Amino acid sequence: MTVSSVTSPEAPAAAEAHPDRPGVTELRLAAFATHRRVRFPLGPLTLVAGPSGSGKTTALRAYEALARLGGGAALAEVFPDPVTCVPERARPDAQHRRGFRIGCTVDGPEGPVRLDIAVQAEPELRIVGERLTAGGQTLLETALRDPGRPVVQAAWHTAGSSAVTRGPLPDDRLGTALLPLRVAGRTAGERQVLAAAEQMVLALRSVYTCDPSPHRMRPAAPVGAGRLLRGCDNLAEVLWRTRSECAHRYAHLVAAVRAGCAGPVADVAAEPVGDGTIRVFLDRGDGVRTHLGLLGDGELRYLALALVLLTGPGVLEVDQAGEVPAALQALTVLADGFDRCLDARQAGELMRLAARMCERGHIRLVGTVSDASCAFGVAGATVVDLEP
Repeated sequence: MTVSSVTSPEAPAAAEAHPDRPGVTELRLAAFATHRRVRFPLGPLTLVAGPSGSGKTTALRAYEALARLGGGAALAEVFPDPVTCVPERARPDAQHRRGFRIGCTVDGPEGPVRLDIAVQAEPELRIVGERLTAGGQTLLETALRDPGRPVVQAAWHTAGSSAVTRGPLPDDRLGTALLPLRVAGRTAGERQVLAAAEQMVLALRSVYTCDPSPHRMRPAAPVGAGRLLRGCDNLAEVLWRTRSECAHRYAHLVAAVRAGCAGPVADVAAEPVGDGTIRVFLDRGDGVRTHLGLLGDGELRYLALALVLLTGPGVLEVDQAGEVPAALQALTVLADGFDRCLDARQAGELMRLAARMCERGHIRLVGTVSDASCAFGVAGATVVDLEP
């Protein structure tokens, strides 16, 4: 398998300065499931294309795993079935160990920062190696020294009276995410480590995974204050709250629905129906209202994805970094099957909407598609083609 990437020629030239909002610019799958020694370049708007079985979903699975580890999740929560992540032909070593390796690069105010981790899947799940680097300098490095203890030996850059500081870290958590709790920041070297780790964690944890499920979106949704779930089960309730919270943004959503749904659309009406639930209707403008449950799968997925692109972390189920101002964060949406059930018109409209939102810098999109033609001529779109 080979990977090729194309950025739309209409995209503006990349600025030399590093971005204010950290974002993942490369995903590396050194050995993960069907991928070996593969690098995915990622821009603000990236589509991963390829035939069935080429590993598109696997790539997003690795990205989401890094995101959850960056958010502090335990290894067993992120990889409940780790053996499926081991390359199929990987042979165990003399100690019967097999595993996988993934990593990424995040660009931001501190410049490009690289993270690479090695995970042992068998005979027991644990992180056996991790490396955080920036500017050619190794800032954190861990290694498994004693298989009988649930820790790895870590060394982080100090550049004080000693070049590095050593200490144990748990083998079931990402060490980079733990550094702010372990490093005091007394020396310039330690402050460099903290800045790089915080940039990496900020970019990774700001992720919303979205895969709208039409059959779950059709029923009325109970009233609540919940944020939009990854399957968009509570779409009706979130639409109702969005309308009351930001009329300007909701008007853009109505315009997007008008462009992507069949028939005339004067408004998208969400209202309580008296039994503690919310129903959504498309107002056709002539007294006819079409209930959300009557829409096709493609229309429902289109509506849900448009809502995701037009809203933000205040509406979506995402672990936003509350200690960092929103102006310094970019939310990354992971959408497996971005074009699933969509016709060419809907896919094109959604791509143009995504390009407009990504250009503003507050949102990024990484989606998988079976056909990347919807990205042709869309400014700023990067297409990664997984060629068999």
